Amino acid sequence: MREPVRDQIELRAVDIDSLIGQDHAVRVIWNYVEGLDLSTLEDRIKAREHRPGHPPISPRLLLALWLYASSDGVGSARALERQCGSHDVYRWLCGGVSVNYHTLSDFRVGCADLLDRLLAEHLAALAGAGLVTLDCLAQDGVRVRASAGAASFGRKATLDRHLSIAEAVVDQLKHEVDARSDASTRRIEAARERAARERGERLRAAQVALDEIERHRQAREEKRGNGKKPKEPRASSTDAQARVMKMADGGFRPGYNVQVASTAGEQFVVGLEVTNAGSDRGLMRPMLERLRALSGHLPRRYLADGGFGSAEDIEWAHGEGVEVFCPPTQSKHGTDPFLPRRGDGPGVSAWRARMASEAGKAQYKPRSICECVHARWRNWNLRQLTVRGIEKVQAVVLCYALTNNILQGHRLAKG
Repeated sequence: MREPVRDQIELRAVDIDSLIGQDHAVRVIWNYVEGLDLSTLEDRIKAREHRPGHPPISPRLLLALWLYASSDGVGSARALERQCGSHDVYRWLCGGVSVNYHTLSDFRVGCADLLDRLLAEHLAALAGAGLVTLDCLAQDGVRVRASAGAASFGRKATLDRHLSIAEAVVDQLKHEVDARSDASTRRIEAARERAARERGERLRAAQVALDEIERHRQAREEKRGNGKKPKEPRASSTDAQARVMKMADGGFRPGYNVQVASTAGEQFVVGLEVTNAGSDRGLMRPMLERLRALSGHLPRRYLADGGFGSAEDIEWAHGEGVEVFCPPTQSKHGTDPFLPRRGDGPGVSAWRARMASEAGKAQYKPRSICECVHARWRNWNLRQLTVRGIEKVQAVVLCYALTNNILQGHRLAKG
């Protein structure tokens, strides 16, 4: 009988291009990236042909790797490096170029501005091809778990104590590094000192975040006017910009609130903003202003769920010529939310009447389609982040947004 022999060495001739089907998603992404003007990234490269220096990895390849990895549920640079050495799709994409996790990680978090520009340019191309219209947009927020644990949150006294310990450790390690003569031991001690110093920097950032949280809480309590003393704020020593917020399953965990504006029907992401606000209330106007800055105009109709129902935002949108479709929340007094109230401006009055009408309810129905984008991202494993800080989180989520638009545009173009 023939038995498997797994410890033998084989030499195989492989046609890498034949490993991937012609209609595979990775070819769609590469075709898109291949046509981009990435001179802004290429001009930063100092090592050139016939000059000293190691040949750099093409920014085009790094961008394509992250775009496809986003759709494949690969969220960390180390996992992506492993895929490039073992998975046929990534081997096809690399085409013999070796990549390391450090280069991949640095590239992703440093190209947020580029991704923002590419998202706007791709939308303009889709609109020019007649695949998308921007007259009706929908906004919704998706909460994503931060790269920080609940135990990392502490009050001012706790953070001060931890900072004192970290500073003492740094001073001790500095003396140990200076006293060592062995090179390998010095490198180990230097790495320990660097880790302790970075922890001290994170603790100082958390102290700054405490002051910001306290100011926001005081302003909110003054607005409510209930006379209650706000609780002592807490901040994370791991990710100072993360906040504890209510997640989709009802639990409270450290996370970020990713605001997404998308087309109500075609499921294209038009605008994206990462915040650490625990509530969606008051986030409609900032997104509309961002959309105007990106595209130069505002949508005629704007759909949002009840959590965005801020009277100030609705009144402002009315003044800008935007019709808001957002269900009013039920009053604790049991009054009809569709009836005009004292203090309502013309925009809020028109909004209440609009949402009470059958025509308004019918125009609001497509809002739920925008949640398909969030569901797609969840399927792509956007559940917990591997980076820290709003700017880096923005870069990660922009990768998901651009990948979504590329693949969705390809589906619609195919018919």
